[in-house]
Amino acid sequence: MGRQLAAGLDAGLMRVLEVWRYPVKSLQGERLASADLGPHGIAGDREWALFDRDTGVGLTARRAPDLLFATGRLRGDGGVEVVLPDGAVTSDDAVLSAWLGRPVELRAAARQEGPPRFEAPDDEEELAAGWHEWEGAEGAFHDNACFRVSLLSTGTIRTWDRRRFRPNVLLDGAGEEALTGRRVHLGTAELTVVAAIPRCVMVTRPQPGGIARDNGVLRTLHRERDGLLAIGAGVVRAGTVRPGDALEPA
Repeated sequence: MGRQLAAGLDAGLMRVLEVWRYPVKSLQGERLASADLGPHGIAGDREWALFDRDTGVGLTARRAPDLLFATGRLRGDGGVEVVLPDGAVTSDDAVLSAWLGRPVELRAAARQEGPPRFEAPDDEEELAAGWHEWEGAEGAFHDNACFRVSLLSTGTIRTWDRRRFRPNVLLDGAGEEALTGRRVHLGTAELTVVAAIPRCVMVTRPQPGGIARDNGVLRTLHRERDGLLAIGAGVVRAGTVRPGDALEPA
């Protein structure tokens, strides 16, 4: 399998189809014509999150699924704004609090002191029993401090909608998990592939555009793939990636 994948990469058979960033954690994101990759991943990706003012804990769609029905987008001045389900555009904490029905604050990772705390039930059983807190990465609100870019292929997701899995880079082909432990070129950037990504209840959530709640997604991932889907990578050398770029061994 490793030799076949390497041959496929050498032949340029895995290419970038889409590039995405998600400026506000757990909100819908932006499809990009190109993206700059640096130590924290794609510039602007997960650089903001909504925090509960009463507890100081960050919100995710694991426990606050309404987040998936709003969209985060970067402004030209480097700030961020949220497009609410009714089409209203805001960065105002009072408006966001009224929408979610709880006092929240839109917070930038650059202003975060130390690892942030997030609320994160991992599966249906934990949702029923309660929830626990976990610490996210510093510098940007990624789930894992060891990798900052997620890559997923069309062959791996099969007929599932790729929006359930929120990859930064969608590739054609299949077999990306065999790259674990290797370095790859993606556009002008160089990445080190760290590990396959464990999945949680978030992949079952309904989303805009007709994506219905589907608990079978997570059950299938646990039954067939040990709960893993996509790969997480760190950025070894900064660069730019765009659709059409090949994924090649370094």
